[in-house]
Amino acid sequence: MTVHFKLRLLIRRVGIGLLGVLAMGGAYLGALQLTGNFNTVVAGEFYRSGQLSPAQIADYVQTYGIKTIINLRGDNTGRAWYDAELVEANRLNVAHLNFGISARRELTATKAAELIALMKDAKKPILIHCQAGADRSGLASALYLAAIKNSAEAEAEAQLSIRYGHFSLPFIAEYAMDRTLKALEPSIGYSRSQSTPEAGEETASTRKKKLKH
Repeated sequence: MTVHFKLRLLIRRVGIGLLGVLAMGGAYLGALQLTGNFNTVVAGEFYRSGQLSPAQIADYVQTYGIKTIINLRGDNTGRAWYDAELVEANRLNVAHLNFGISARRELTATKAAELIALMKDAKKPILIHCQAGADRSGLASALYLAAIKNSAEAEAEAQLSIRYGHFSLPFIAEYAMDRTLKALEPSIGYSRSQSTPEAGEETASTRKKKLKH
């Protein structure tokens, strides 16, 4: 067996392996969409999903007692999915709030603070959603855990993961959600939170309060 033949065989096997991984990944993402990518962030308090059908909304509201839906796709009056969601929310007497953001653009500190305030003040339990339930919903869930629940950094960051269909790859547009969370870490008490501040330096908790307000 020549070296050239062995190399071709290795490349073929690697290629087959990659195709298998991609197929499994596609199947997993497809399964997420079938369920609306609905997941619990804080039991009895905060849930996340992709775009749900009216039937799915009714089911999750009945099962989890949802009181508020926060739509991260923004006001889309006139589009079928939006009008149907609004009608179903009204029918179920569930508050419906719009807070439009893009998965491909970083949030400013001001915009993030507004989202945190909205989530903090909304009647619980909350269901927050975007289109796929992977990127924008992931960032919002991470901010909720970090700024409102004071959860561990790893727990918050895990909301932006492949488990929910989010790919943390620097060369794709949706990585803007990862960059946003990283940029906000000093304000939500993560970066340098274990060190002792020097004289005149803001503490992590002080920065967190500023972001919330």
